Amino acid sequence: MQFNVTFVATALLASASLAMSATITGFAGADCSGTQGQSFNVPSGECFSLGGGSTKSIRYSGVPSEIEFYISGGGHDSCTNGAQLTLGGGSGCGTAPAGVNWESVAVF
Repeated sequence: MQFNVTFVATALLASASLAMSATITGFAGADCSGTQGQSFNVPSGECFSLGGGSTKSIRYSGVPSEIEFYISGGGHDSCTNGAQLTLGGGSGCGTAPAGVNWESVAVF
């Protein structure tokens, strides 16, 4: 009986952590167009760095409360020094301002 309780508790925790994550997909063009990159799951409360690619826009879904977008270039890398764009929960697309790309996102 103890095994069943432990198994059920573990399964519930795994389900909860999946429910508290967002799926993001990068695109080379504005408005989530152009070449599509890989999709990633980003847990709530974490920063996700996109690396050195050219990500002009990001499609997102499953965001619990809000998503913050950070531009590439020194001071804003890895979700630092203020987001360039913050959007509400759910799903949507965020496009970087002219002349820059996205470097990282934070999900809440």
